[in-house]
Amino acid sequence: MSERPTALSEPPEGYAEWLAGLKDRIHSAQQRASLAVNAELLQLYWQIGRDILARQAKQGWGAKVIDRLSHDLREAFPEMKGFSRANLKYMRAFAEAWPEDAIGQQPVGQLPWGHNLVLLTKLKASEERLAYASAAVRHGWSRNVLVMQIETRQLERQGRAITNFAQALPAPQSDLARESLKDPYRFDFLGIGDEALEREIEQALVEHVTEFLLELGAGFAYVGRQVHVEVGGEDFYLDLLFYHLRLRCYVVIELKAGGFKPEHLGQLGFYLTAVDELIKDERDEPTIGLLLCKSKNKVVAEYALRDNSRPLGIAEYQLVEALPEPLQTNLPTIEQIERELEGESS
Repeated sequence: MSERPTALSEPPEGYAEWLAGLKDRIHSAQQRASLAVNAELLQLYWQIGRDILARQAKQGWGAKVIDRLSHDLREAFPEMKGFSRANLKYMRAFAEAWPEDAIGQQPVGQLPWGHNLVLLTKLKASEERLAYASAAVRHGWSRNVLVMQIETRQLERQGRAITNFAQALPAPQSDLARESLKDPYRFDFLGIGDEALEREIEQALVEHVTEFLLELGAGFAYVGRQVHVEVGGEDFYLDLLFYHLRLRCYVVIELKAGGFKPEHLGQLGFYLTAVDELIKDERDEPTIGLLLCKSKNKVVAEYALRDNSRPLGIAEYQLVEALPEPLQTNLPTIEQIERELEGESS
């Protein structure tokens, strides 16, 4: 006869805090265990890849040895995935790409195998792989987000906006602010034509705010669109208002459907003053402005910013997808390896 569950009594004083602490410790232990398992798997895969490379180089074994090895390992370990021919080739490429100490000491060692496959297939240079691996670890990117960030050249665009932050903001705030902006911004996820009007772009960005925040980068929090401020009894409306959690400041974004004109900065500077006076808390840093335009003359933009005391940035946006740069790899694609791994379990 099974026991009836007894009704839970009110917890004693201090129980809730103790339980919360226990939960945190359990989550931390689970995370450490997961990281340890991942580290062991990466080390195993690297060692298998190194052995394949060494024996093919020293003993002249051909490519067919991988087919044989895949067959034998799957027979010996039928419960384990990952010993397909394609995945063994990835292990060889993994060992070729990284020295052994990189696995334990570099961010690639903190990423799951699927993330490492993306780095191998999508990027050729080790410096690029390390940069995207570091960003993936720092921001907690999923594999799909990592793919998207690489394909849109996220890191290559970072810090490319024209700004006056070095003159208008103290260090290190100025450096962090500069790295928080990019050029160009890609809004091809909106699905609107290249001739869209400013209000249409604003509305589409708000409707796709999750993708918009991902494109803006880590730290941006959405506050509102057409945010109302009243100055001297007159009404004004900010196109888009954000708060940056790392910079601890508001960010006003103004959209211009045409090319950049110096007078655009006068309007944006006025909005920054209004936010600083009417919205900003005394603990917040000075508000930053970002002018997004369809095109800009770099020299004109630099001249317009030179003597402006407000922290401002100018960048272009793209509404339609540009032709992607060729992704350099001779390896199978992530889709191919996934199909093969799925085939093993069927």
